[in-house]
Amino acid sequence: MAEALQIAVVGHTNAGKTSLLRTLTRQVAFGEVSERPGTTRHVEAIELRVDGRAAVRFFDTPGLEDAVTLLQHLQTLDGATRPERVRNFLAGPEARGSFEQEAKVLRKMLEADAAFLVIDTREAVLPKFRDEVELLNSCAIPVLPVLNFVRSDASREAQWREMLSDGGLHAVVRFDAAAPFTGAEQELYHDLGALLPAQRQALRAVVTHLQREAQARRHAGCEVVAESLVDLAALRHSADTAQFDDATQRNKLVETMHREVNQRAQRAMDDLLALHGFREGDAAEAPLPQVAGRWALDLFNPETLRDAGVRLGTGAAVGAAVGVVADLALAGLSLGAGAALGATIGGALAQGWGPFGRKLANVVRGVHELSVEDGVLALSAAWQLDTLLALERRGHAAVQPLAAGAAPDSADAREGMAALAPIVAACAPARSHPEWARRRHAGDSGRQQLVHDIAAQLEALAQSRAPVQAGPRD
Repeated sequence: MAEALQIAVVGHTNAGKTSLLRTLTRQVAFGEVSERPGTTRHVEAIELRVDGRAAVRFFDTPGLEDAVTLLQHLQTLDGATRPERVRNFLAGPEARGSFEQEAKVLRKMLEADAAFLVIDTREAVLPKFRDEVELLNSCAIPVLPVLNFVRSDASREAQWREMLSDGGLHAVVRFDAAAPFTGAEQELYHDLGALLPAQRQALRAVVTHLQREAQARRHAGCEVVAESLVDLAALRHSADTAQFDDATQRNKLVETMHREVNQRAQRAMDDLLALHGFREGDAAEAPLPQVAGRWALDLFNPETLRDAGVRLGTGAAVGAAVGVVADLALAGLSLGAGAALGATIGGALAQGWGPFGRKLANVVRGVHELSVEDGVLALSAAWQLDTLLALERRGHAAVQPLAAGAAPDSADAREGMAALAPIVAACAPARSHPEWARRRHAGDSGRQQLVHDIAAQLEALAQSRAPVQAGPRD
């Protein structure tokens, strides 16, 4: 079995080394991401596993603090080559004293196959950074600079590239650990393979594995959203005539329905977070209308519901988004013939008339059923699908709450809502099966097939909006 590739992750203090590793390995609990300088004080290992084995072993190292003075000190030591002088330094007292942090970095550099030099491109290119590059080059292993925070308006990417080129580092990767570019991992491992020809095939296998993982997460995420939509479409709350005719009681029923729908939708969000390795609260802000100055989950915001109804082609505003299920026509059956009707109902239920028998029974009993309207299903689908795509683009270095999707009144939002109309229509069979909203019926074959069909439509829509990154290039 091939040994795992050893990669030292190095750089100036607070450049984003731990953040990069969280993103590359999708292990949100690794290390501590912070804006405080010098968070990492010791070398910590983390693995990227492929097919059950460690393919790459990363070593997160402390930040370099005084490369200028250390470089001067190295030049005074004996040694025919630069790596020899580094080893002599590591054997001396200074490595356990004033240069303890730098010694941890250099020791790991000498043990590694290669190094990622993580750079915060917002920093000015000061002379000390040139000395850091020269110090790292003293270990005589391949170094691949990783430019971080390149999306920032304060980025000095051009100056950094010039300095790195002057230092002999021409292969450079742009990788924003908070919001990685599509294909950034692929580029990183491809360029690393150029520096390590003997490892090129193994690194291509890593890229292929990451591609498969991305596709599997996309598929599983669409299944989560489809499960949620079927759950909401099947949801029913019943009320007798007395309750429904009393405005106060009716409002309470509707509010209860609102809370349950929002809670169920939030559970789906939690499942999406877990699927992508994030923690609860990392996506607490949703792409819905602003409420009290922040993005908040409110599937029943009147203005948004009205817009959803229009965009879905209903041509009318959606009200409370909890509608009364329409009773089936009784084909002239007299509601006053109580005994005969009771017998008819009993026969209908006994003969397995299903939804028709249930609705017929409700007519006689004076029971109203509340259900979730299409506008709410569309909003929930839009919210969850946008969030799924945003999580795919979100790095584990991000410390701000997730804000996915376009503004509700934008052209992109209108187009996106219209594209969801066929998916909402596909949920219709669930409305005849209120039992599908209960967990114990999750294994029902009809329900499973509907979830599978809706997930396939969602996956096709997701692919059109944000394709999973392509496989390794040649």
